[in-house]
Amino acid sequence: MRKIIAALNMTVDGICDHKVGIPDAEIHQHYTDLLAQGDAILYGRTTYELMEFWRTLLENPSEQKSMNDFAVAIDRIPKIVFSHTFKNVDWKSASIAKRDLKDEVLELKQQPGKDILIGSRSLIIQLLKLNLIDEFQLCIHPILEGKGLQFFEDINDRIIFKLAKTKTFKNGAIILYYQPKK
Repeated sequence: MRKIIAALNMTVDGICDHKVGIPDAEIHQHYTDLLAQGDAILYGRTTYELMEFWRTLLENPSEQKSMNDFAVAIDRIPKIVFSHTFKNVDWKSASIAKRDLKDEVLELKQQPGKDILIGSRSLIIQLLKLNLIDEFQLCIHPILEGKGLQFFEDINDRIIFKLAKTKTFKNGAIILYYQPKK
């Protein structure tokens, strides 16, 4: 059975805005490698719209190889978008979910293949409440942002995790690999 992996960047104070953080070459490479380990990534509408930025680098590459490599990886992986407002998407590797989140994820887990990634805060929170996340990869950047969208603000129940491993980057960011205790 495939794992459902929630991967998200956040600051020390729990802000998970995609515009905060220290996205250097090493972190871009980490996420390029992670995308290669997955068969699909699930997005909500807002995150999907933010990720469309990477399409511009396919047509007009950056001077940074790591950003270009990530753009190719994000273009290649199938994206499933959960939205009540989108009726279609024009990114060739993207599609609109046909079922609700729970049913879609349960079906994906049963299919053969690589892991399924989740990159949207809203979907992570919903799947956490449904007990459908197998692993968290929380990349914590050494920044106090002070304001913005808190990652876990909508959680009302206590959830205990087991730390599986860590990865430290040269810029001071760290990834905590957690598995929910079930």
